[in-house]
Amino acid sequence: MEIGPLQPNEIKEEAIIGKIFLIRGHKVMLDTDLAEMYEVGTKVLKQAVKRNIDIFPEHFMFELTQEEFKGLRSQFVTSNRGGHRYLPYAFTEHGVLQLAGVLRSPRARLMSIRIIEVFVKMREILLSHKDLLIKFDQIQHLVNEHDDQIQIVFNYLKQLEKERKQEFEQQNRPRIGYKQGKSK
Repeated sequence: MEIGPLQPNEIKEEAIIGKIFLIRGHKVMLDTDLAEMYEVGTKVLKQAVKRNIDIFPEHFMFELTQEEFKGLRSQFVTSNRGGHRYLPYAFTEHGVLQLAGVLRSPRARLMSIRIIEVFVKMREILLSHKDLLIKFDQIQHLVNEHDDQIQIVFNYLKQLEKERKQEFEQQNRPRIGYKQGKSK
């Protein structure tokens, strides 16, 4: 029995989403994760990119800095993602699409389709929830504004209480000096 080619919808979204990171304000995937998904070696993937570096501008792909990689490694369950002689490349959604064209394997094309679908779905979810986030920000601003106003009222009440206490103490203090109307 011959098994047909892998269909993009057979790849679980969670498997892809778990490999998407936010770096430098971009949602990206690392070269090692893409190589694994495309079933090619990381070295092969990087060589293909270097041979075609002109079609990978910085908003498609960039190399992580040592600090970014250390920060990213701290998020992984294991302490190290294997030995790295070089810092990994991070590919944006557009870079993933370019990469499929450079690798030219059926697996890379199918995986790129699925990855792009996941990126698009994530963007749609964010946009659909954007209205809720805006409303939440408005409510939070309103609550903060009310907190400030309530604090002003409490400060005013404390001042009034202090003044009343001083007035009460003034009225009930022992009197000194001559008392009128009482003579011996």
